[in-house]
Amino acid sequence: MPTPTARPVDAVKPRGPAAPSGGVQSLERAFDLLERMADAGGEVGLSELSTSSGLPLPTIHRLMRTLVACGYVRQQANRRYSLGPRLIRLGESAARLLGTWARPYLTRLVEETGETANMALLDGDEIVYVAQVPSKHSVRMFTEVGCRVLPHTTGVGKALLAHAPAEEVRALLGRTGMPATTEKTITTVDGFLAALEDVRRHGYAADDNEQEIGVRCLAVRVPDAPTTAAISISGPTGRVTDAATRRIVPVLQQVAVELSAELASTGPSI
Repeated sequence: MPTPTARPVDAVKPRGPAAPSGGVQSLERAFDLLERMADAGGEVGLSELSTSSGLPLPTIHRLMRTLVACGYVRQQANRRYSLGPRLIRLGESAARLLGTWARPYLTRLVEETGETANMALLDGDEIVYVAQVPSKHSVRMFTEVGCRVLPHTTGVGKALLAHAPAEEVRALLGRTGMPATTEKTITTVDGFLAALEDVRRHGYAADDNEQEIGVRCLAVRVPDAPTTAAISISGPTGRVTDAATRRIVPVLQQVAVELSAELASTGPSI
C-alpha cells in the first residue's frame, strides 16, 4: 500500500548536464505533484503540496489550475484538491499493459514451478488480479483477470501489505471487515498483523486454504515497482507442499527482482 513519503525537493529538479526548457520542467513538476497527491491518499491542500515539494504556492497553484482544466485533478468544495476522474482511464490502460509486460515472467514461473502464476495489485482497499498464466496440469487453479478480493484472504494481499504501517493496515481492515471465505481465513486484526510479521521474517507470503479449501498460494512483492504489485503461484495443497515451497520461493523472489527491473525500464532513448 502506498504510504505518504517526504520526497526531497530535488526530486523535481532537472537531471543531467542540460537544464530542461520551462515546458519540460513544468511537466516534470506536474507529474511530481500528482504522485505526491497519490502518496497522500488522493486528496491534499496546496500548502501541504508546497511543504512536501518545496515549490512556492504560486507555482503550485498555476500547475493545479492546468491539471484541473485537463480533468486530472478536481477541486473539492472544501478547497482541497483530489485526483481527477480522467486518471481512471489512464490507470485502467496502464494496468492492462502491466499485465502484458508481466506475462513472460509469469510464463517462466509456470515453467519452473509447474503451477499457475498470477500478478496482482492493491487497488484502493482491494486486491485486483491483472495477469495470469495457467498451469499445464489438468488440475490447476484459475482466477479470472480483473477479479477483486479482500487482502486478508490472500497470499498476494499479505505480500502487498507486509511493509505498510500497522495503523494503515488496521484502518483498511476496519473499512473492509474480515469476512471468512473458509474456516482457515484469518478473521482478526491481530492475527493478520502477526501473519504480516511472518511475511517480513520469511520473505514471502502464504495463503494456506484461506481463500479456497484445497488451494495453497505463495506470493512475494515486486520490489521497487512503480505501483504496489505482487506475483504468486497457486496450486493444490497436495503439490504445493512444504518441500515444494522451499524450491519455489527462491524462484518467485528472483523473478520478482527481474520483473521489477523490467517495469523500471523507460525503454529505448528517444
